Amino acid sequence: MIGPEGGFTDAEVETCVQAGVMPVSLGPRILRAETASSAALALLQHRFGDL
Repeated sequence: MIGPEGGFTDAEVETCVQAGVMPVSLGPRILRAETASSAALALLQHRFGDL
């Protein structure tokens, strides 16, 4: 799930976790949906040696 521009509330995060969603963070910055996916892919490529 990609959250709203202002982020999820603590209650929303807890509800998602209880529903089986695994929370993942890209750090303290709040990214727009257009850039969050690119940042996540770059981090995964770096982690697994593809970058």
